Amino acid sequence: MKILAIESSATVASVAVVNDNVLEALYTICHKITHSQTLMPMLDEVAERIELDKKSIDYVAVTSGPGSFTGLRIGASTAKGIAMGLNVPIVPVPTLEALAFNAYGVEELICPVMDARRNQVYTGIYSFERTGADFRLVTYLEQTAMDLGELMDKLNSMGKGVLFLGDAKDIFAERIEAGLKCDYAFAPVHMNRQSAAALASAAVRKIASGEYVSAGDFAPTYLRLSQAEREAKEKGNN
Repeated sequence: MKILAIESSATVASVAVVNDNVLEALYTICHKITHSQTLMPMLDEVAERIELDKKSIDYVAVTSGPGSFTGLRIGASTAKGIAMGLNVPIVPVPTLEALAFNAYGVEELICPVMDARRNQVYTGIYSFERTGADFRLVTYLEQTAMDLGELMDKLNSMGKGVLFLGDAKDIFAERIEAGLKCDYAFAPVHMNRQSAAALASAAVRKIASGEYVSAGDFAPTYLRLSQAEREAKEKGNN
């Protein structure tokens, strides 16, 4: 089973190819260049470097949101174009779940946080539960957009150690340190941002449970209106 994974939900642009649980390629850039400029050249270079026969791809995995509206749309259109051309399914993986897979095997609480602006974060609460020789992802809070203070209250009420990861952990580190009453840690640099390899790992589980769709049926999940849509709505209300 060969999976092409595409991650573009935030600043990170990341592409991976996983073949029968072997990571054959991972190409990641975290820089303020639009994904429309980076993703296709990255895909082309990966294909050239590993002599990838695109017809051998069985699934295209992509983060389904939330995240940057532009990034999600670019990732979705790229994934849909490739999947349609190859006539293969798309495996949508919620962005916060994909981030949580960076901390695979952590049995304490895993709390990915992405900056959602307006003092809010995109977040979810997860952990991994051992099942024999493997771990399964346990979801305590489905991904959502929420106020950081509300998230602190939720975590404090759970009374367990927490591992934070994601871009918002750096933005809100001082508030987290001041507001959290339970044990916590911040993920190190190699676990902290989106990765197509983690996305592919999550996609393997989705495929096993039949959670994939046709390219025509896939659409990103934004959770909130875009800034332009919010402004238009406010003008309409006024």
